[in-house]
Amino acid sequence: MRTVIVALILAALLVAARPAVAQNQVDLALVLAVDASGSVSNSRFALQIKGYAEAFRDPRVLNAIRTGPTQSIAVTMVQWTGPMLQIQVVPWMAISDTATAEAVAFAIENAPRQLFGGGTSISGAIDHAMTLLAASPYKGLKRTIDISGDGSNNRGRSVTIARDEAVAAGVVINGLPILALEIGLDRYYFDQVIGGPGSFVIAAESYEVFGDAVRRKLISEIAGLPPIPRAFSSAAADGSLPRRRQIPKKLVCGDFHAAPGAPACGGEAAGRLNASWAP
Repeated sequence: MRTVIVALILAALLVAARPAVAQNQVDLALVLAVDASGSVSNSRFALQIKGYAEAFRDPRVLNAIRTGPTQSIAVTMVQWTGPMLQIQVVPWMAISDTATAEAVAFAIENAPRQLFGGGTSISGAIDHAMTLLAASPYKGLKRTIDISGDGSNNRGRSVTIARDEAVAAGVVINGLPILALEIGLDRYYFDQVIGGPGSFVIAAESYEVFGDAVRRKLISEIAGLPPIPRAFSSAAADGSLPRRRQIPKKLVCGDFHAAPGAPACGGEAAGRLNASWAP
């Protein structure tokens, strides 16, 4: 009899524990790494923050979130400059509905700028983002670092080494270069910064259009389907993309191409994508 009672208690404890486990699992754990280096004026920094906040308020982003297995993602934001200069300004927060999306947008737009110079260390941003992913209270089915910035790596260790270590640990790195200062920065991000299955670059031609680029990037990131490649600002003479990561196959899922290893999109999910995710 005692054995039966103990078994029942253990079963009850296991049942009680299940919601907590499910609550902490999300489709995507996403680190937003925002450039706060000296080349980013306060007005330019404000445009970055405004772009992120408005993107999370966009219903198309929430529609993308709702198509995942858990219908939720977790997000944190970090400001970065030099090799040892990174500050987490928005803690890990889950998004699963309009209220939580608004809470993240509010937290982003009310997080003050805390860094103002120190060089541009994309490698330092990647390394710091890896520590945030390791300490996250949320278990992401996918883990992604999103790097936005207006310059190439000029401080700290090699960005390709930092990238390769992150990718080896199962993390995807996507890039959002801002082409306000360095022509060809999008190609640099493509060759040196991004990595992992389905990784991609979406460039913002200027800070003024940064918000639109963020929205398209978030939808692509959550969907797991990179956007159609566009010509780089410093493309080859014939306009071609580098062969190393050319995306070979088009999927009939809105205006997206599938990268190698990306999931197919069919049935109900595809219908929602075509109706609601148009970038």
